[in-house]
Amino acid sequence: MRTDWSRLNHMQIGRFAEYWTKLKLVSEGLDTFTSEVDDRGIDFVIRQEPNHYWDVQVKSSRNLNYVFIRKDKTTLAENKLLALVLFEDGEEPESFLIPLSRWITPSGIFVSRDYVAAKSQPEYGLQLSRKGLCELEPYRFDAMIATLFHP
Repeated sequence: MRTDWSRLNHMQIGRFAEYWTKLKLVSEGLDTFTSEVDDRGIDFVIRQEPNHYWDVQVKSSRNLNYVFIRKDKTTLAENKLLALVLFEDGEEPESFLIPLSRWITPSGIFVSRDYVAAKSQPEYGLQLSRKGLCELEPYRFDAMIATLFHP
């Protein structure tokens, strides 16, 4: 699949990232359940029998932009995942699954911002850059599927 991702607006690319991630998870034999209202920082839930569940927040980026999740909408736990989908024109999307517990000790591209006395809400973020992409390697979708769901 190769396309001109820059033709899609912000909402379209975000929705595509959600569907793309769900499709990849379902193809691994996992169930996904969509949240009707995304007011808790959960786009969908993954279920693996018999009773394992993961909350997933999907973020996308076209130009290695800064992506973030608000601290008041999540907790740093092993069963909470950030699904990151990177889009580059002419290329298939790159997918990553990052446990939110990774932000317990922020470093490198993994940042924690509190914005004391500022208008912005505190957030956990990814300061994406070409140079910093190597820090995402352990979280590539296929590697994380093998680690989390097929140990």
